[in-house]
Amino acid sequence: MKQILLVLALLVTSFALLASRADAQTDPAQPAKMSAERLDDRIIVRVDDQTFTVYRFGAGQKYPYFYPVNGPVSGLPLTTESSLPYPHHRSLFFGCDKVNGGNYWQEGNEQGQIVSKGAVIAHPGPDYVEITDECEWRKPGESPIMTDARVIRIQAATNKLRLIDFSVILKPVVEIRIQRTNHSLFAARVVPALSVKQGGTLVNASGNLAEKGTYGIASPWCDYSGAQLGIREGIAIFDSPQNRWFPSKWFTRDYGFFSPTPFEWLEQNGLQLKVGEQLELKYRVAVHAGDAQEAGIAKLFEQWAEKK
Repeated sequence: MKQILLVLALLVTSFALLASRADAQTDPAQPAKMSAERLDDRIIVRVDDQTFTVYRFGAGQKYPYFYPVNGPVSGLPLTTESSLPYPHHRSLFFGCDKVNGGNYWQEGNEQGQIVSKGAVIAHPGPDYVEITDECEWRKPGESPIMTDARVIRIQAATNKLRLIDFSVILKPVVEIRIQRTNHSLFAARVVPALSVKQGGTLVNASGNLAEKGTYGIASPWCDYSGAQLGIREGIAIFDSPQNRWFPSKWFTRDYGFFSPTPFEWLEQNGLQLKVGEQLELKYRVAVHAGDAQEAGIAKLFEQWAEKK
């Protein structure tokens, strides 16, 4: 009985804290103050002293990634760092399979890694945080076949909206061939509570729902949303109109994965990049309160696209 009472007390306390946080987030009197701090191989990004996300770039990782990505109201993670049936899905990340026979998305590091040369806090706040990073695409002990230069800008647009702008330029060191693959480029894996399998909502710009309505369909954006402890929040990925394959077709799964993945639909010869040729890609991530409609995701995309 004492254990049951203790659990109930903890639950009540947790709900009280979440309610207090939600109330605080609805007060726009004070603008959000952003900050960034580097601790060894990660950069912690905070909004009003609360962790929003962490950019992780350790040399032993498969690739750099963001985890957690916390909701603006609940403060709870909306993405999962690793989850079955595909534990290589790391929250919010950028990678690619079948690059010159290597795998820069999954499997062991011996198949290929995207290795950061050391991320830098280019702007520490308080209005926004900007991170720059240079990475090498290589197998352990070998010379890189490609490098990338990335710029990441993070903003607390409102008390119910966080934005991550991710820009990357791929620079071949040798001639590159990427074969058709569904494991490619920018992607997110949401927590089970947001997944369609557990009652969450996956929707694209046309209003098509779930994996059945979004897989293989070209769309400028997709959004995943769901409720945790009674608080509904979501995460959207925007595909930039400047991207080569815009609007990209999407690889989506009801268990919580979604990605604008044009390489699944490449021609048989795949994509070839010559030395000196560059491929630039841009994405925006909107982390929001409510569902896609309540957050005004369609309008947010239009406003962003107009500035590109």
